[in-house]
Amino acid sequence: MNGTAVTGAAVAGTAVTGVGTAVGVSDAAAKVESYIRDTEEIAQSGGRSVIMGGMKHDDADPIRLLALRETPLSLDEVYAAVGDASAGGTVVFVGTVRDHDGGKAGVTALEYSAHPSAEAELRRVAEKVLADYPVLALAAVHRVGTLSVTDTAVIVAVSCAHRGEAFEACRRLIDDIKHTVPIWKQQRFGDGTEEWVAAC
Repeated sequence: MNGTAVTGAAVAGTAVTGVGTAVGVSDAAAKVESYIRDTEEIAQSGGRSVIMGGMKHDDADPIRLLALRETPLSLDEVYAAVGDASAGGTVVFVGTVRDHDGGKAGVTALEYSAHPSAEAELRRVAEKVLADYPVLALAAVHRVGTLSVTDTAVIVAVSCAHRGEAFEACRRLIDDIKHTVPIWKQQRFGDGTEEWVAAC
């Protein structure tokens, strides 16, 4: 996965930094699909509230959006979710699928899968960032399923009163998601080989 930088000119005063990867194997596809269906139904019902495993996120909660999705991710949705009148800095990280890894070229696709505990761990990571930084609003969405090169795999965003805090909190958020949330990726190569990626 590749970190994509978005300059302030591209998204009103917003910058993007960071890089991360995930690893492992999971046979929890049915549970992930059920979760995704539930999340999509809630998202389609309107508003920014999302229910994950009984945990509701609304505008009063600094955690504005947390989701695992099988459908393409929206930068606009995540950016809007962290909008706050008190924020002087908003940082967004967009992770995309790249065509190489560890010096090996020819990556054609990734398959992301998630353990049933992934949503609870995602919430725990978000709460830790809130405890360590003066975050006004936070959002994180991660894809599951098959992605092609250049597809967006993860988007995280943080709003704070000041840009320095926002950069630090966003970097911590993406790094901790990639290191601790049980979402794994299998890489597929043009020569027909596949491999699970080592932990970052």
